[in-house]
Amino acid sequence: MPIITKITTQKNSKDRYNIYLDEAFAFGVDEEVLIRYHLTKGKELSEFDITQIQYEDEIRKALNAAIIFLSYRMRSGDEIRQHLKKKEWDEPVIQAVLLELAERKYVDDLEFASAYVRTQVNGGKKGPLTIKQELKQKGIKDQLIEEAMGHYSEEQKIEHAIQLGNKVAKQNSKLSERFLKQKIEQFLLTKGFPFNIISIAIDEIEYEKNDDDELNALEIQAEKAHRRYKNLTGFEYEQKMKQALYRKGFAIELIDKYLEENG
Repeated sequence: MPIITKITTQKNSKDRYNIYLDEAFAFGVDEEVLIRYHLTKGKELSEFDITQIQYEDEIRKALNAAIIFLSYRMRSGDEIRQHLKKKEWDEPVIQAVLLELAERKYVDDLEFASAYVRTQVNGGKKGPLTIKQELKQKGIKDQLIEEAMGHYSEEQKIEHAIQLGNKVAKQNSKLSERFLKQKIEQFLLTKGFPFNIISIAIDEIEYEKNDDDELNALEIQAEKAHRRYKNLTGFEYEQKMKQALYRKGFAIELIDKYLEENG
């Protein structure tokens, strides 16, 4: 069996060592592997020993890569798995790393999911359906997602939906009341709020306008329509104007009133 004839510290990594067998370089190992296998000068190693040592060293290198990846922020187990796959470590090595990280409490998918939900709730810009989908994409299991979503109360969901809806209402004050309400509902759906939350929140959103505001909005849209149909006259002009304004969500009574006063 080959014998360890020399052990040297690697130049670029003081916690890794070069192992020489029968005066020739054989492989490098992490300090922890060196200690665990009692690698010292004069020790004999079988082919099985060498294979096992190199396998353990691969785990150590992958573990160090995972810890560096974790140093920037919390990660889910699946995020770490995908990161190590990109680094081209084999599945048995990745699985061993994930077990080691779990034992050290470095990775906990429930804690990760809970922290993620709390962060998103504090931001107040996403509905629960969007947050659930994002957690699913990060490899979190459905049961853990549901448990973590307990950090997003119904009251908070409604409050956030109202805040976002009011913002949309302010930005689209020139729309008719009906169109504005539809736009708010559609926006909240795209943000991941379910229908039951939207239906509660919509009653509290300040999308309603008084008659003067609605008339002002109609006048703005009517001027645009007039530029399109100004070459028409009589009944055809009136019908085209009515159709255009009705499609914009204005009440027919208000349209008739405007056309009567501005005919």
